[in-house]
Amino acid sequence: MDLDDKLELKATVEVSPNLELYKVVDFLNKNLKHKDLIFGLSKKDNKMIISIYET
Repeated sequence: MDLDDKLELKATVEVSPNLELYKVVDFLNKNLKHKDLIFGLSKKDNKMIISIYET
């Protein structure tokens, strides 16, 4: 069983590109990992996508 099988996508949001978003995602991951949440950041076309996963 790989990591994708253990993650449940809870929510996503598309936002305008911002170079500081990775800091927000890193902050959320460090401070909410005890809640079994993982935050992801990806880029699609000219938008950034923030995803929330539950482990």
